[in-house]
Amino acid sequence: MEYRISDVLLTEKDLAARIRELGEQIGRDYEGKELVVIGILKGAVVFLSDLVRAVPPSVDISLDFMAVSSYGDSTRTSGIVRIVKDLDGSIKDKDVLIVEDIVDTGLTLSYLVKMMQERQPRSVRVCALLDKEERRKVHVDVDYRGFPIPDKFVVGYGLDYGGRWRHLPAIYTVEQK
Repeated sequence: MEYRISDVLLTEKDLAARIRELGEQIGRDYEGKELVVIGILKGAVVFLSDLVRAVPPSVDISLDFMAVSSYGDSTRTSGIVRIVKDLDGSIKDKDVLIVEDIVDTGLTLSYLVKMMQERQPRSVRVCALLDKEERRKVHVDVDYRGFPIPDKFVVGYGLDYGGRWRHLPAIYTVEQK
């Protein structure tokens, strides 16, 4: 099946304004604390980069990354989570913020939160740029949410379809040709 970019869902301006607000909120919540920010590769890397720069210097941030796979080249999650890259460091007794590009069914994120909690951090919270609540199959707490979005496949600003369109500066919907 071939797909093409359709409509702009969120502009660069929309993204920048909301990410600034999220960074300020995280700054208030973690002021004077150390925070391990875990980016979920590859989709969250653009969002994570802008987000951590929006957090005030009163928060001592360290970064780590995980790579998981649940989509492959499909537009729908398989529900099977495969760890492709694990954390480099320990999160025991640390405050952790998982940064995701999008929460869809909640299956991947639920699995990741459970996995992080088993590693005995002080706290685990979640920040997601996009949230498709209507597709949720399992409950997950999204502590910092960028935008609720409709059940459409989206690309840009780090999100892709088969490795394409991550570089786009806004969020676009995708449709079949």
